Amino acid sequence: MKKPDSAIPATPTVQVIERMFTLLEILANREEAMSLKEISEKSGLHPSTAHRILNDLATGRFVDRPVAGNYRLGMRLLELGNLVKARLNVRDAALAPMRELHKLTQQPVNLSMRQGDEIIYVERAFSERSGMQVVRAIGGRAPLHLTSVGKLFLAFDDPQRLRTYATRTGLSGQTKNSITQLPVLERELSKARQYGIARDNEELELGVRCMAAGIYDDQNNLVAGLSISAPADRLDEHWLPKLQATANEISTALGYKPK
Repeated sequence: MKKPDSAIPATPTVQVIERMFTLLEILANREEAMSLKEISEKSGLHPSTAHRILNDLATGRFVDRPVAGNYRLGMRLLELGNLVKARLNVRDAALAPMRELHKLTQQPVNLSMRQGDEIIYVERAFSERSGMQVVRAIGGRAPLHLTSVGKLFLAFDDPQRLRTYATRTGLSGQTKNSITQLPVLERELSKARQYGIARDNEELELGVRCMAAGIYDDQNNLVAGLSISAPADRLDEHWLPKLQATANEISTALGYKPK
């Protein structure tokens, strides 16, 4: 005799993931909230099974419960969707200007965005002629305080949020040049706010320096950073105006209007 699906183990399995997707699809097909009974009937799941999975989804804000026993899609899905949309929009706007900047500098040009306590590299323009030993892979991550783009994002955090970040991460370093003390980092971020640029002076990797400028959206929010990476003895300060102009060009394409 087949066991009822309510007897599945609480430990996540592929079957549980499939059922979770099924429930989300059912909710996505209705604008208004649905009762547990209706969801159970449409999914073919035992009510206790549907209830357990929906409650787990509600904990992660993927599902909302406007009233007891009723469910609808949650705001977390909107947040994630907007994040994906922003990445795609920024990448589309940045790709051609990045390639032009790379032609000028012959050094890797990186497009990065913040994700939690890290930056994630979402696009790059580079060639073998750059002479760089390491080129950051798309999808690669790095701590905020050790990167030029990450410092731009931290510079816009309020003091309490910055202190919380420092406590949470311990400001761990990766090279002898890494900034691992909060007062030193605060001074660095003050410069980034003042000049609108940030630097990585061999803090993430010895022998590699970076400079970064911010990219802003139509709400004047910092959404990404554009950086040039180069061997430490080859980073040219004369690239800075072009870096800033390229970042501004991308921001304008995203609808940014300086105040």
